[in-house]
Amino acid sequence: MLYYLFQWLDKYDIPGAGMFGYTSFRALMAIILALLISSIWGDRFINLLKRKQITETQRDASIDPFGVNKVGVPSMGGVIIIVAILIPCLLLGKLSNIYMILMLITTVWLGSLGFADDYIKIFKKDKEGLHGKFKIIGQVGLGLIVGLTLYLSPQAVIRENIEVQKPGQEVEVIHAGQDIKSTQTTIPFFKSNNLDYADFVSFMGKHAQTAGWVLFVIITIFVVTAVSNGANLNDGMDGMAAGNSAIIGLALGILAYVSSHIEYAGYLNIMYIPGSEELVIFICAFIGALIGFLWYNAFPAQVFMGDTGSLTIGGIIAVFAIIIHKELLIPILCGIFLVENLSVILQVRYFKSGKKKGHLQRVFKRAPIHDHFRTTLAQLDPNCSYLFMKPNSVFHESKITVRFWIVTIVLAAITIITLKIR
Repeated sequence: MLYYLFQWLDKYDIPGAGMFGYTSFRALMAIILALLISSIWGDRFINLLKRKQITETQRDASIDPFGVNKVGVPSMGGVIIIVAILIPCLLLGKLSNIYMILMLITTVWLGSLGFADDYIKIFKKDKEGLHGKFKIIGQVGLGLIVGLTLYLSPQAVIRENIEVQKPGQEVEVIHAGQDIKSTQTTIPFFKSNNLDYADFVSFMGKHAQTAGWVLFVIITIFVVTAVSNGANLNDGMDGMAAGNSAIIGLALGILAYVSSHIEYAGYLNIMYIPGSEELVIFICAFIGALIGFLWYNAFPAQVFMGDTGSLTIGGIIAVFAIIIHKELLIPILCGIFLVENLSVILQVRYFKSGKKKGHLQRVFKRAPIHDHFRTTLAQLDPNCSYLFMKPNSVFHESKITVRFWIVTIVLAAITIITLKIR
């Protein structure tokens, strides 16, 4: 809204009005505004949650190796993150930009899904929350919206990066002069860093391009579901999900920024995506909201984000990566989320296979994997066998959280570096 106001004021040569035409200025304003909203208004919202006693069932100090009591801490703090994202984007973003629209829809859509889950847990006293099939339906629905919009919208275009080899000269990267609809995505370690989904269905002949878009929509659904669930599982310790997601958001912001500049895109040998500069505004609001939330969510947490927050931030990361055609980098960038997902899958399947044979067995002391590092030997079932018992000692959750942050920083750096390794 402010963007359009100052754009109008700039026509009358109002001093300073032209600043809103710069992406860098709006991005910095977005991160500052989001941080202020989440940290200042967040305090009032937390007090409201405390007065209303909006808390879900939390662990008792007796089951924590360090005797940390987490009973009575308010939940549904994800509302703080969502509000701190939406307000700066509505004020500073180009609301006609299809990418900004998609990110706002993603935030509201998954925020509502997570809110429904938390509402059932807290107010209906149902520990299971929203039934899993409804979560899947919501995630699949969002994946369909994103995939079909990118397929149908005339604004969702790219300019293909092309390597040109001139005799006696180094390889030069140029971009095609025309905007095109494409099922291409960025993949590291490959020539030109491009992979076209249509190539996988080339056997369909003239229908290959259409089939490529169908495949793209299917992959979009899978990525949205996997990453949002991964972020949900990662939200098990104070500051864990918020910190990891902020780091991932920073890496995605860099990738969006370079994708919106044809020179930088040429340097990294990735496709140029016109209009993706608006995503920088969104991701800066995202980062600012998470940092502000960390003010209260860092150990010892004064509020938990709940599924309202964790499902939302996971979906935001997934959709953002899909829009800038970097979804195949997610296994590296979101390696922590991937490991969290895999640890739960392995734990469940290994336990079920043992149960069929008549004995108890588990892979880890606890799952998701971050709980493995804070579980003492005394807390284990003596009748159960465990594949991995190391470490014997336990770590405080604040140390586990920071170490997971460090791993995510390394993975974010690797993600960007891989684009230059071919």
